[in-house]
Amino acid sequence: MEKLIFCLMLCACNLAIAQNSEATQDLVQLKLLAEDFLKQQTLSYPGLIDISTTQIDRRLKLPACDNPRPFLPSGSRIVGKVNVGIRCTTPKPWSIYLAAQIKVSGDYYVTAKQISQGQAILPTDILKVSGELSTLPAGAITNPEQVVGKSLSNSLASGSIVRLDAIKTTPIIQQGQSVKIISAGPGFQVTTDGVALNSAHEGQVARAKTISGQVLSGVAKLAGSIEINY
Repeated sequence: MEKLIFCLMLCACNLAIAQNSEATQDLVQLKLLAEDFLKQQTLSYPGLIDISTTQIDRRLKLPACDNPRPFLPSGSRIVGKVNVGIRCTTPKPWSIYLAAQIKVSGDYYVTAKQISQGQAILPTDILKVSGELSTLPAGAITNPEQVVGKSLSNSLASGSIVRLDAIKTTPIIQQGQSVKIISAGPGFQVTTDGVALNSAHEGQVARAKTISGQVLSGVAKLAGSIEINY
């Protein structure tokens, strides 16, 4: 009986040692992995990028992973406050999430004075200012070439952030203008003259009537043409 008890105690001791010696994941490595992943995701952003992630609770014991892979939850916007996940599949599956803060600092443009609807924007009408781009509304202008020479679709007060959706765009095809209708398919291309029945921007659907009276629909292209692919 004493030998049996001794064996059981020895087995339990060995089991405890094995459990305690099981390799655990380096949490600092995971933090660095998440930050490097976010840096790669923001390479195309203008300005200076500052990325910080929260510390992982040191009490967390994760089995060592052969190849931890970072990811972003579906629909995530990679700016401001975000969550980045890290997933493991082998040898034991697990996943965790880290809170991160992404700040983008750079130049953007505001109006130097009030600009009326339809007025063409001059270089002196806008001012360059610096700030955190991640807090700006979508479409904020970061390059003056995006707006200089173009007109506004609505009036802007002095000091307003200039946005792309405030710029009035001109359709590349105007209703009533003469157009070229290009019908193309495998091994053929036919060009027909016609008259546009609606105005359309590049990539939008445009309708036109041919000289014979046939009405065709296609995609508006530059140089006032309508392309139909078969």
